[in-house]
Parts: sequence; C-alpha cells; structure tokens
Amino acid sequence: METHGYAVVGAGPMGLACVRALTRAGLPVTGLELHTDVGGLWDIENPHSTMYDSAHLISSRHMTQFAEHPMDPAGAAYPHHSEVRDYLASYAERFDLRSHYELGTRVVSARPHEAGWELVTEHDGEQRTRVFEGLLVASGTLHTPRLPQLPGEFAGTVLHSSQYRSPSVFTGQRVLVVGCGNSGADIAVDAVHHAASVDMSVRRGYHFLPKFVAGRPIDTLGGRLRLPRAVKQRVDGALIRGLVGRPSDYGLPDPDYRLYESHPVVNSLVLHHLGHGDITARRDITAIEGHRVTFGDGESAEYDVLLLATGYELDYPFLDRGDLAWPAGVDAPQLYLNVFHPERDDLFVMGMVEATGLGWEGRHQQALLVARYLAHRRAGTGATGPLDRARRERSTQREDGGYDYLPLARMAYYVDKQTYLDALSAHLAELPELPEPPAAPARRAGERVHA
Repeated sequence: METHGYAVVGAGPMGLACVRALTRAGLPVTGLELHTDVGGLWDIENPHSTMYDSAHLISSRHMTQFAEHPMDPAGAAYPHHSEVRDYLASYAERFDLRSHYELGTRVVSARPHEAGWELVTEHDGEQRTRVFEGLLVASGTLHTPRLPQLPGEFAGTVLHSSQYRSPSVFTGQRVLVVGCGNSGADIAVDAVHHAASVDMSVRRGYHFLPKFVAGRPIDTLGGRLRLPRAVKQRVDGALIRGLVGRPSDYGLPDPDYRLYESHPVVNSLVLHHLGHGDITARRDITAIEGHRVTFGDGESAEYDVLLLATGYELDYPFLDRGDLAWPAGVDAPQLYLNVFHPERDDLFVMGMVEATGLGWEGRHQQALLVARYLAHRRAGTGATGPLDRARRERSTQREDGGYDYLPLARMAYYVDKQTYLDALSAHLAELPELPEPPAAPARRAGERVHA
C-alpha cells in the first residue's frame, strides 16, 4: 500500500498550527476534519462544538493569539467566540491551510502499520483506507462530556454544559448549576437574566480571578520578574484576596489548596451576582427525589433544570489506549512534554496540554518542535538524538515547575507555562530549521524508521 505523508486530525487552533508548521518545514501533510470548515469548537455551527452564544475567550487576545498572526489590536480584550472563529479562518486563509485539509471527513480508526499508521476515514458515507508516515492527533480535549452519577432520579431537565447554547432554555425555570469551572460560572451568569432562580452546587473551593485589574486583562500583568514558585503563589494569592476577597465572603467554600494548583475561575461577574443574591451558593448534592435536591449541609430546594458543568473526559475514540502509552487507571497518556510517545517516532498527541497563560503560541511552539523533529529524521541529520533519549526516559515526568497540582482528571495534563516553554525552547535549539525541505527517505515496501 502506498505510504502518504503525515496526517493531522483536527482543524481547531492546534490542528491549524500543526499544518502550518509541517508545511513550513516542507513536509507533506493531510489534514482531516470532521466539520465542513476550520475553527474546531470555536465555530458554533460545528455540530460537535461545545460553544454557547455568550462565550468569550477566557484568556485575553494578547495571551491567546499566534505571534505570527496577531488579533485585531482594536478589538475586544476578550473576543466573542464568533470573532475567534473569524480569526482562525483568517489564519487558515493567510497560510493557505484549507488546501491541505479534507473537510467533512471523519477518522474512523487509526492503527499501527509497519510503514506508519493505517487510517480509515469516512467522507459522504464512503470509507477510505490509507497509510501515513506519521500521525499528529490534534482533535482536542473537550469532546466527551463527563457525566457524574446522580444520587437519585431527577424529574426535570438535565443538561450538560456541552449541550447548552442559549439562556432562553432557562426562562422562568428554577436552575441548579452543578460545578463551577469557567463554563459553569459563565452559564450561571447567563441564567441570572432569564431564570426564576439560580443556585450553584460546588464540591470544593475554587480560586476566582477578575478578568481586569486597573483596566488591563489580568493575564497581561506581571511576568517580567520570575519569582520563585512559593513566593509567586503567596504574592499573587494576597493580591487576589485584596481585589476580590475570599470565596467564603460570597457563600462558597474556600479552596484548601494554593493558587495555581488547579485551574482558576476567571470571571468578574459570578462573584458579583453571588454577592447580590442573584445566585445562591449550595454544597455538594447528596440526594435527588423528583424535583427536590438535598445538599451536604442538609438544606434542600426544588429545581426544574440541572445544568451539569462537570467537564470532559479525555478521549481519542479512533485510537486504542494501548497505542497511546495510556496505562489503565491513569487519567492521561504518558507522553514526554505531553506530546512525544516513549516508543514510537511517528505518533504525536498535540494540544493535550493546559497551563495558565500558555495560549495558542505555546501550542504553535509545540507544533514547530514536532515539525522540526520530523524534518530532521527525514533528513537523517542525527540531531534528534537528545529528544529521542528524553522521550524514552522521561515520558512519565511532566513540566510542573514544582507545583503540587490537585489529583483531578482535568489536571492530569496541566503544566507550568514557563517550565514547559523552556523545555520546548531547549529542544528547538537542538533542532534548527533546515535550509531546504527534506526529501522522503527511500524505503522498501513495509519498512518503517524506528526510534
């Protein structure tokens, strides 16, 4: 079977960055995207998007954008999802990325092959089987809803945040939002203006950050002086308490962990509405019977809608977990820099990384490193040796910067931004951009280049 170049699965920010990096390196690439256009979940018309009408960027445009393609400097600090969709479309247009994509194409399966990876894809009901030299998985981490087991039968409407689009669904309803991540906080604020009542049930404490400080996006402040981790946690924690107080001031539990040890909630309005009584804080749910929900403190109330803002399961349904170096009982694949497989030199999980302030440029650096790695392997320069040793020996280590992250599934692929960027930068220095695109290595039928 003929061997093709490299397959990139997904056309969201990470997938687009991968196609951009590989084409820049002169490598043959085929993008595979389930939707009929680029943008990933940021295109609300994508049937698989988890976007909702009022959604904006959580990080500011300055900290999110690709460095080589800045967002409109006259635009909003936190753009609306439609603006983000248009931005990604312009990024694809500028670098002619759509021409490398097969849109409306689903990846049915991906299996190891002696010459790389055998992919079965489906377009308009017809399946096609091809072998690619390598596989870059950039299909995202926000696809499969995490649905907790409820302690009883609820007689009203149960929605996961992935199903939520418009606050009109809350009109005249008694609403309970379960969970208080960034989406949960956004949706609770939406509901305030439409629902008969809005409560929020939380199991643990969260750190809340305002979106603006002195008129500037909070994520653009600081960073010029690199403080030791413990000092940064104390200084930033004291600053946040001075600005917004403690969660318990608003009826929520205080976190029993330090700032940056779990993803903070960046929302300037949810505390405002809690403080004004528009949202009532509730403890964890202990029982449900009909419309009545009972909480851990013994209080109870009746609701018409339960909105589960309970996050997502990490899921790559077209791949076997064994092929991903993903042991049973572990919340994420065990990959060096969250990207590089310890044994295979032709499989890369892209974008499976979270860090406060990493943005899309951090993910672009990730894609650039993979592209250079592949280019140097094709050219046979021998320069990939240090990275090959690192991926074999350090796949179970992560660049956490010494932070004691909470043992939560969503934190399993969290890293410290600066530690992670430093590691990428060090490997990029080992793999300089090649002056000319590398030619495909001569291979016998079925032969594969091994690590």
